[in-house]
Amino acid sequence: MSCFIEIMGQGKPLVMLHGWGMNSAVWERVTKRLSTHFRLFLVDLPGMGQSRPVYPYHLHSLAEAVAEEIPGVSTLLGWSLGGLVAQQIALNQPDRVEKLILVGTNPCFVSKPDWAHGIAARHFEQFNERFAQDFNATLLNFLTLQCMHAKDARSTVRQLRIAFGAKPTPTQDSLNQALDILMQTDLREEVGRLFQPALIIHGDRDTLAPVSAAHWLAMHLQRAHLRVIAGAAHAPFLSHAEAFCEAVEAFMADEPAARAGEH
Repeated sequence: MSCFIEIMGQGKPLVMLHGWGMNSAVWERVTKRLSTHFRLFLVDLPGMGQSRPVYPYHLHSLAEAVAEEIPGVSTLLGWSLGGLVAQQIALNQPDRVEKLILVGTNPCFVSKPDWAHGIAARHFEQFNERFAQDFNATLLNFLTLQCMHAKDARSTVRQLRIAFGAKPTPTQDSLNQALDILMQTDLREEVGRLFQPALIIHGDRDTLAPVSAAHWLAMHLQRAHLRVIAGAAHAPFLSHAEAFCEAVEAFMADEPAARAGEH
């Protein structure tokens, strides 16, 4: 088994993919409610949580490792790095993905001359340098960065730290390789091929994936619904759990409320 997966609940399968450096415990705030409606597959991405690394370690190998372990047809919910993995699975094996839910993610996390919706590459490089100097302090700083400017930042940081500490700490090698995926991936030319209904959930105060990236995705995916959560930063499922769950439930049920922001 390439990926450790915890399964809970009953109903339509909903695969949940966490972000960089984290593990499936990050979903704890929303799993109790969502598991009353859906059969949740809480994945630890390779090299994180209780999952061993894969070699070579790149976006395609992560997508393949996850796809091997999840139901034949399911909805994929991916946050941040997990959102890239979800998109790659949907591109590689489209018939296996019923719907996509993309949370705080970006088709290209690094800004470029023709892409203003990312973060300057130098920030990633500085982060990498600090990482090599002080592994633990840099990880804690990253958790804090994800919650900057959120309405309830202190509480959200505390929840992220608890989730991070709930499972084995990833090795520096795994985290470096996962960071390379964030720095190098550019799916802008490919996302137009995604035909599945997609829900984009994004905080309007996200500093790691600017909300403008969510608007771009909503315009370029074939069947996109956009839900921007006011006051949320990079982890809306922690800071605004109720609004997050409502959006997911409505989209999964295909209720009109989910189509309010359709593009």
